[in-house]
Amino acid sequence: MSEAPILKDTTRSSGREALQKKIQAAMALASAIRSTLGPKGLDKLLIDDEGRTLVTNDGVTVLETAKVEHPIAKMMINASSTQDRIAKDGTTSTVILAGEMLQNAWQLILQGIHPSTVARGYRKSEQYILQCMSEIKFEANENIKNSVVKTSLAGKGHSSMQETIARVSLDAVRMVAEQDSTVDLSKIKLISQTGGRVEDSKAFRGLMIPKKRISSNMMKTVKHGKIVLVDGGLEKSNVATDLKLNVTTVGVLESFRQEERNMLKRQVDKLIKNNVTVLACRESIDDDIKNYLAENGIQAFRRVARSDLNMLARVCNTNLINSIDALTTNDLGSFISSENTTIDGKDFWIIKGDGNAATIIAKASTADFVSEVERCFDDSIGVSIHLVEDGFVVCGGGASYVALARRLRRYAETIPGREQLAIEAYADAIEVIVRVLAENAGIDPITTLLDVVAKQTNNDSDYIGINLSTGRPSDMVELGVLEPQGIVKQAIIGATEVAISVLRIDDVLWAKQEMQMPDMPEDGM
Repeated sequence: MSEAPILKDTTRSSGREALQKKIQAAMALASAIRSTLGPKGLDKLLIDDEGRTLVTNDGVTVLETAKVEHPIAKMMINASSTQDRIAKDGTTSTVILAGEMLQNAWQLILQGIHPSTVARGYRKSEQYILQCMSEIKFEANENIKNSVVKTSLAGKGHSSMQETIARVSLDAVRMVAEQDSTVDLSKIKLISQTGGRVEDSKAFRGLMIPKKRISSNMMKTVKHGKIVLVDGGLEKSNVATDLKLNVTTVGVLESFRQEERNMLKRQVDKLIKNNVTVLACRESIDDDIKNYLAENGIQAFRRVARSDLNMLARVCNTNLINSIDALTTNDLGSFISSENTTIDGKDFWIIKGDGNAATIIAKASTADFVSEVERCFDDSIGVSIHLVEDGFVVCGGGASYVALARRLRRYAETIPGREQLAIEAYADAIEVIVRVLAENAGIDPITTLLDVVAKQTNNDSDYIGINLSTGRPSDMVELGVLEPQGIVKQAIIGATEVAISVLRIDDVLWAKQEMQMPDMPEDGM
């Protein structure tokens, strides 16, 4: 039977033609962010539909902000987003590696090698490389960790800014990790402020919330007490429907209001009975009751954001409740200290609980610059967590990729058949990182790669990479150019998955979109 009636409204592309178009799309996306890689990488100016601008060289920010329609390009963007979520760095490397793997695969396909053979060779290469990671990694001491975080910020701001962000991020992560080997990212809060220098950024122990207690009569500092978090308020009930009251006797209205105040007092009495000393509500706390709270030694905060309440719940080991009437002993949290303080003229509530938390105040001179500083802190915090939880690092400057490629070529010699060519192509692909780093620094990429490979081989060292300041191969450990092994590992995994997924697609079917009439506006609009 003919397939024409089934596919009459579908455009079909198959075979080598379809694969060529997919690889072209992948290479185009990789080329778009290629120039942002490394400390000598350039920035991108992004302009949205409303004319707002954003200047950044963060690969995943560029990719996620740009409007991309091609499905293959979206696959690569998803891989970059996954890299950002898991490793917080290496997003640009993931896309560049995937593009290079596909380009090398295309050269093999032109020679008559089937895409499935290339995919099998790529999978074997990935598995072998992951085994070799243990040979090139080493454990970082405290002095090395700061250099590793600083390396993740290469190309983002000046050296003083990188030093400050690296130090503050590591301090914050260490505060959270004091009680546990794993770090809960949700216990690190980032507050950005315009005005001042990046070097003024600091990390504080405990959770800081830009709030002030509702009454100055309340205690400024409370030690070792119980806390209640309300996902609501402590206020008079609002009547949901229209209500008309006929007041016929003097004092009836005042009695009505007094009963409302008594209802609020009964809720406060329940807090007093349970020895609660701090109250935080997502909604308002009635002014008529704040003095009663202060008289009974309860420190209260109102209009606390839901996200802050969730963080407080984790730090104080408690739950949010809908109302005080529903309070049980299981809903009581505990804290070490709750304090109101003023920092740089702004009021903050600092609470320290049994669950360690940290707050970073990130400063920058302008609103545009503070957004870039926030992205830098996001990356450096993620890298710091990797260092604290894992502690193993590899050399940067492309050294680790060259070391893995050298091992992979020796492995290829043991594999018979055409898969050997695919493994060789994979080894060539992961060396692209050195070439792009040199290219962005204005250095000859081919000569640089050959020099690094030769020096690694002659010195039998996996630590030799490209020194972008001199343009010559150098020991990356001595230069302090290092990165967590998890970043390189995840970049290779993500890039390989994208490349193999694309190679396994042999048919592309585009359904034609029918023109649709917009919905008619409702009457009266």
